[in-house]
Amino acid sequence: MMLAATPLLPLLLHAALAFRMCPNACLCYESSDLVDCRSRGLARVPTSVPHGTWLLDLSGNKLVEVRSKSFMGLWSLKILLMSNNSIHALHPQALSSLHFLERLDLSYNRLRWLPVDFSGSLSALQELRLDHNLLQHIDSSSLADSENLKKLDLSHNRIRAMDLGAFSGLSRLRLLNLDGNKLNVLKEGLLSRQQSLEVLLLSHNNISLVEPEALAPLRGLTLLGLQGNQLVHIRFKTFLKLHTTSTQLQMSSNPWTCDCELQRVFGKIQYVRHLHVEDYEDIVCHAPAQQAGSSLASLDSQLCIAETATVLVITITVLLAVIGTLVKAERNRMKSKHTVQEDAAAKRNDTSSVH
Repeated sequence: MMLAATPLLPLLLHAALAFRMCPNACLCYESSDLVDCRSRGLARVPTSVPHGTWLLDLSGNKLVEVRSKSFMGLWSLKILLMSNNSIHALHPQALSSLHFLERLDLSYNRLRWLPVDFSGSLSALQELRLDHNLLQHIDSSSLADSENLKKLDLSHNRIRAMDLGAFSGLSRLRLLNLDGNKLNVLKEGLLSRQQSLEVLLLSHNNISLVEPEALAPLRGLTLLGLQGNQLVHIRFKTFLKLHTTSTQLQMSSNPWTCDCELQRVFGKIQYVRHLHVEDYEDIVCHAPAQQAGSSLASLDSQLCIAETATVLVITITVLLAVIGTLVKAERNRMKSKHTVQEDAAAKRNDTSSVH
């Protein structure tokens, strides 16, 4: 019995050592199962990471791609940090073994797209950072399986468009950061399942239109950032659709056209109990030329007074023109009538002189 078991000992010993082996370039903290591989000049994911690791830090290296099954066997991993590399490609099934991963940081890389199976094994993921990459589009399948995601940072990419179903699987999302992209329109239906969303950051895009029903599903929204876009006008009904307890709005640094309508919109918002324009004092007019550089708040109700005065002047001018036309027409009519009468009288005089 003893002799029969002897050949198995080296194999078991090797397996045990492999389970606890630490990559040469990294620091492993066995008591807490942390593996620190920060800024070690690594060009690929180490293959000898202990299987019991729950935090792996690969940030600040020279990774350019994450190959298929790079993290095979790391079933306990909960936090994976890969920021500040040069990653431009995530191969199919690159993250397929990370069923219990809760936090993934891929910020400050060179990703241009996400694989269609990106979230296929990431059902436990709660926080995902993809900021400061080169992403241009988010399709409906890439994030479909991350149903537990609560924080998603897509800021400072080059995103111009997103499929209407891009976030359809993210019903528990609380924070969505899309600052610093190239979005033109906030479309109806994009956030149709985000009733738990609390923070929506859209500053420094190219947004010129927020469609009327785009914000309607966001019943938990506490902060909406729209600074630094291309908004010229906005409808009051767009915000009236926000049935929230309290929502802070950030709206400055847009090329607003300051007229009576815009002043009325912001005036109405100020009277809605659950809405507050946090940076109202910083909303500056871009047009018309005579108002450029003035804050909307400093104009008070002047815009509507000016508009009313203008309308009154135009109305009076039109009225005077109409009256003038009527008077002239009446004068012409009377003149014509008088001329007819004179002609008739002249004819009667001619007739009587003949007789």
